[in-house]
Amino acid sequence: MPDLDIKHELCRKMVHLTSITIILLYYWTDRKFTLYFLTAVLIIFIIVEYFRVEHRKRIPVFWRFFRSKEEGTVGGNVTFIIGAIIAVSVFEKEIASAAILMTTFGDMAAAIFGKAFGRTWIPRLKERAVEGCAAEFLVNVIVGLVFLDSIAVVLMMAFVATVVETLIYRLDDNLIIPIFAGACGQVISYLVMSPI
Repeated sequence: MPDLDIKHELCRKMVHLTSITIILLYYWTDRKFTLYFLTAVLIIFIIVEYFRVEHRKRIPVFWRFFRSKEEGTVGGNVTFIIGAIIAVSVFEKEIASAAILMTTFGDMAAAIFGKAFGRTWIPRLKERAVEGCAAEFLVNVIVGLVFLDSIAVVLMMAFVATVVETLIYRLDDNLIIPIFAGACGQVISYLVMSPI
């Protein structure tokens, strides 16, 4: 059963790698075109969710990527796109890009390493392993360093993204991580860059 769990998680997380497309598009075009694209994707996802949630239809291909808890509610794909739209709209390009990919790769590292190597469980936090959190933080730092020069901004964004992922159960981290990590990065960036 654990092996099946890990395979299902890997399958779900591979879909999240499409977030790289968002970042590439953002760098190849501009903010406006990227937002148009994300909005179009959001509309498609909402239409799919209408049939999946409202009419209990098993949409070909899509149904494999949902967890059982998402059966009667909007999936993480919708909230992730909304989070990406907010990040691209509000934050500087580098910060938005880092926040979006921290949501993808950090979450992936936490889930896979936590399930595969989790031995030390965090007290009072259900299904949260120290190994998964450590892997997420490290991956978030690496992602941050790809886009940002300031170590202070990278470390704070990575920390916030990891804490949010670790503490949230019922709310959707796909929405909250890019907003909170991006907001933290933007504030620290202003503080670091502002003249004394």
